[in-house]
Amino acid sequence: MSIHAFIQSIRDRDPVHPSVAEVVICYPGFHTMVLFHPLAHWLYKQNLKTLARLWSQIGRFFTGIEIHPGATIGKNLFIDHGMGVVIGETATVGDNCTIYHGSTLGGKGHSKGGKRHPDVGNDVMIGSGAQVLGNISIGDGARVGANSVVVKDVPAGMSVMGIPAQVICPADKGHCAYGVPEDLTGT
Repeated sequence: MSIHAFIQSIRDRDPVHPSVAEVVICYPGFHTMVLFHPLAHWLYKQNLKTLARLWSQIGRFFTGIEIHPGATIGKNLFIDHGMGVVIGETATVGDNCTIYHGSTLGGKGHSKGGKRHPDVGNDVMIGSGAQVLGNISIGDGARVGANSVVVKDVPAGMSVMGIPAQVICPADKGHCAYGVPEDLTGT
C-alpha cells in the first residue's frame, strides 16, 4: 500500500478535502489502516492470535474502530469518523471502500470455523449505523444507506436502504454521503 496514494484517496473522498497533515494527524481511520490493522493481521497470519487481538484492541482503544485481525481489508479503505465501526473476523472488504461511523460488518449465529461475515466488493459505500450481517456479498459499487440492516446479498451497482434493506435505485457513481442518494434527501 502506498501511503501517499492512501492519503490522496481519503482527501478525494472526504467532501471537506482535508490537508495531508490533517489526515495524518486527525483521522482515526487512517491510523487504523496504517498503524494497527496491518500489524494485527500479520500477527494473526503468523498464528500469534492472542498478540494480534491485543494489538487490535490497543488500536480500538485509541481509534474507536474495531477490526478483527482475521479480517481481510483491501487498499484505500476510508473509515470516515470511525467511532463504533466493527469488522468481524471472516469479513473481507475490497479496494477503495468507504465505511462511516457506527457501522458493523458482523456475523449471524454461532457457526464455528466457517464463514460468518460479509464480503464487501470494491468501491462500496456503507452509511453510518448500517448493519451488514452474515455470510452475504455486497457487490462492487453498491451503496448501503445509513442505519440500514442488510441480511441478503446486494447486487453490484445498486443502492439499498431500510430495515431490512431493500434495493431502492441504481447507485450514484459520485459521492453519496452516508450511502443516501441525493434525490432521496430532498436536496
